[in-house]
Amino acid sequence: MNFAGLSEAWVPWSAMLLMAIAVWALSVRLRDVSIVDSLWSIFFIVFTALFAWRMRSDAVASYALIALVVLWGVRLSAYITIRNHGNGEDRRYQAIRARNQPNFEFKSLYLVFILQAVLAAVIVLPVVPILNEAQAANAVTYTGFAIAVFGALFETVADAQMARFKRDRAKASSAAQDTVMDRGLWRYSRHPNYFGEATFWWGLWLASASMGGAWTVFSPLLMTWLLTRVSGVPLLEADLRQRSQAYRDYLEKTPRFFPGRPKR
Repeated sequence: MNFAGLSEAWVPWSAMLLMAIAVWALSVRLRDVSIVDSLWSIFFIVFTALFAWRMRSDAVASYALIALVVLWGVRLSAYITIRNHGNGEDRRYQAIRARNQPNFEFKSLYLVFILQAVLAAVIVLPVVPILNEAQAANAVTYTGFAIAVFGALFETVADAQMARFKRDRAKASSAAQDTVMDRGLWRYSRHPNYFGEATFWWGLWLASASMGGAWTVFSPLLMTWLLTRVSGVPLLEADLRQRSQAYRDYLEKTPRFFPGRPKR
């Protein structure tokens, strides 16, 4: 296991913490903590850029990694920001707000913003061995990058399909409002966007492992666990299950996470 360079991570970690506090202050003013979702992927960009600068990374693998993380992070943050604009606080955060009264405004600093900064600080660690250039990149490194690209594209296509579906549904008659997106990638997985996200981080871990970073396997494991067991699938499905009969039918026939053949 190669932990070289990890001591240099305190600068980007500090920057992530300051970002969390600044956006928390904005959320108090807006009364909307769901803006943290737009911040989430930016944490990874800031860490990667600052760590690369601290390590003076200049290898081809480092540039490839930086490009991957920046493109993934900017796209995801922009998509979430556009999707949430004008819609007020997300239902999931409204529920958290209701459960943590009184003084949720203060509690949200550590319950939402600092917590997400800490989670991001752990998940981002596969970039350290790559940017530290402790070992030479090899075929496995670029295979990992290819898997990460596939995951990012899979997530992007899924998000685009869902955005189009929501636009079309908004224009439809009231009778069509209880319809579910069950076409495209969403026919084969109830959460293809989350599957793409997990795949992205497993790809980065494989690249990292090829350069001495096998010890960072907790990163994709944590991301997959969060998506499938904590803040992703369970919260979203619990909300939609209560509000939509069509979604309850969709649950019965569509694979939960990994894409597969839908049931008849």
